[in-house]
Amino acid sequence: MSAKYIIAETETFSKHIAIPDYEQLSKKLNNFIYPQLTENPHFGTNIKKLKGEFEGLYRYRAGSVRVFYTIDEKSKHIFMLEIQKRKNAYKKK
Repeated sequence: MSAKYIIAETETFSKHIAIPDYEQLSKKLNNFIYPQLTENPHFGTNIKKLKGEFEGLYRYRAGSVRVFYTIDEKSKHIFMLEIQKRKNAYKKK
């Protein structure tokens, strides 16, 4: 059995998840999504490896919200980068 991954939230992610709109998602992250990602962040029903300009990133689909993260295989860390509503998630800034 492989070692579990460790979740690390970036400052940007922490600020966004603290927004009242994401209160329910915050609970879902801690109770369901994070335990799933620590076991296997590469594959799952709601997990997708992104391509093109987003190469190297993964996204977790949670309803109308997308949670973006990257994985450091050497240190077994998952860096939670960004959280966006679907309609804004893939637009260039």
